[in-house]
Amino acid sequence: MNKNFQTENPQSELSTCKKTIASLALGRLILFFSIGAVMIIGLSEIRLLLLAFFPLAALFIYLIKLFNDQKDRQSFLKAVIKMKRDQVLRCKRELSTFDAGEQFKDKNHAFCNDLDLFGQHSLFQLLNHTVADGGKALLAGWLKAEVNPEQAKERFGGIKELSTHQNFVRNFEAIGKAFIKEEKNKKPFYKWLKTPNAWKQLYWLPLIAGPFIGLFLLMAWLFFDLPMAYFSGWILIGMTFLAMIFKPLMEAYKIMPDEGDLKTLRSWSGELERLDFVDPYLKRLQAPILDQQYRASEALKSLEQQSFAVQNRTNLMYLIFNLFFWTDFWVLWRLERWKKNYAGHMQEWEEIFEEWQVVVSLAAFTNEEKITCEVDWSEKLEIDVKSLGHPLLPQDVCVTNDFSMMEEEKTVLLTGSNMSGKTTFMRTLGTNMVLVNLGLSPFAAYYRSGPFQLFTSMRNTDSLGESVSSFYAELARIKGLLEQAEQQQPVFFLLDEILKGTNTIDRVMGSEALIRQLMESKSKGIISTHDIELSKLEDSFGTLVNYSFQSDIKDNEILFDYKIKKGPCPSFNAHKLMELMGIKFN
Repeated sequence: MNKNFQTENPQSELSTCKKTIASLALGRLILFFSIGAVMIIGLSEIRLLLLAFFPLAALFIYLIKLFNDQKDRQSFLKAVIKMKRDQVLRCKRELSTFDAGEQFKDKNHAFCNDLDLFGQHSLFQLLNHTVADGGKALLAGWLKAEVNPEQAKERFGGIKELSTHQNFVRNFEAIGKAFIKEEKNKKPFYKWLKTPNAWKQLYWLPLIAGPFIGLFLLMAWLFFDLPMAYFSGWILIGMTFLAMIFKPLMEAYKIMPDEGDLKTLRSWSGELERLDFVDPYLKRLQAPILDQQYRASEALKSLEQQSFAVQNRTNLMYLIFNLFFWTDFWVLWRLERWKKNYAGHMQEWEEIFEEWQVVVSLAAFTNEEKITCEVDWSEKLEIDVKSLGHPLLPQDVCVTNDFSMMEEEKTVLLTGSNMSGKTTFMRTLGTNMVLVNLGLSPFAAYYRSGPFQLFTSMRNTDSLGESVSSFYAELARIKGLLEQAEQQQPVFFLLDEILKGTNTIDRVMGSEALIRQLMESKSKGIISTHDIELSKLEDSFGTLVNYSFQSDIKDNEILFDYKIKKGPCPSFNAHKLMELMGIKFN
């Protein structure tokens, strides 16, 4: 296939490509019948005409190669076109058709379920440009990982530079989408790579003798009318020798990676080898592909060829050549030579390409969303953001907010009326903390944060199967937070509608006790509540501050501005909401 993978107008080029494929298919069909005619006439009337078989067969193989190259080109262009449609959907935040990553949900995780990292309309759907299971799983692992500022800084520079190589980012994803169909488990292949070499010195004799004697007999038949009995004897001898290597070739046949996987790895290598990175993180990821002694693309192209030969041994044309020229010995020799040279690198290449899938995803996301905010990692336990928005909301309607917690502030008590934006704001903050830990820019104009571990308690539901009430589930989450706090870990917590499963008196008493306990640790965070009584704690605790989201009622309509404000909420809207829903108060 065209190694440049370049395209300026994929829709127009796809139309041209389809016409070329049709022409090649017709030419190949005509040539096939021509070869058949040559064989029939040569065997029945003009024996010397059979000499034309070899150039015609070579031309037929060449047409097959051109045809396959164009089919690959067609698949690549279709992938590019689909990616453009996907980009429009992501921009509109219409994510229902994308992989939701449901298998990565974990109700016991510190924050992933509460922040919509996975599932329908999730961050995973917005971020994920990976094309294979390994890359997808690695991205999920990065999303759920503990905060690591040094690692985030390293990735940030690499992703920023990679996002400037827009053609590479596009081509990398399109190549995978074009060629990877159904992944084949490679564990048996890696196990085979560690097996002893199946090639024996004895095999050199049939490897050399097979083609020479086979060709000699063929020429003798053509020019000197050699009896066919000699061919029968030669084939019987050949079958005896070929039986010696039947087993190792069959083992290789069963475990060879899928053709699409190899084509993808080889093409990715070729694309990477053309780039010259500056960032140390990208150079480290590129290093295994650019070994001083070899190029990964050349090694993978060779494996692709060996795999093609092994898996097409049952082809009728191959069987004829094999019986005459003992080509299985050449196939085995080349396969074992590849294993000797590259067996130790294959698994490393696949693993490094899993990480490349993730960083390419993050670079593609950076380009699509045009996020450029720098991240200021502070050694102090503080957080300060300007114009912070939620990544999963359409950016043309997303309301942004400024927010800060200085080092001396431990708890923000967030009050507000129903549907005013409390929970969305908390998720906005938490989700951006996840983005920053990935090495991405946040959806903000300014972002400064200390090295907090993130912990949330928002979606605590009951479970009939586990005989667990929502209140008990929330207490279990809070217990997990307290255990981290007792270890003096710098945790940033987001607790939504705290202790909502119990009565007002117990809830207020329990909330106050929890706030007091958390203040004695390095933890800090936001607690939202409808219990306005708790806002009075600001007078008692110097480290607690009140924030709120508010609403106005005008002409029987509740209006929200979704902007966070200092101080407790002065009024709530539950009474009015119930009236609007038909509940009558006397």
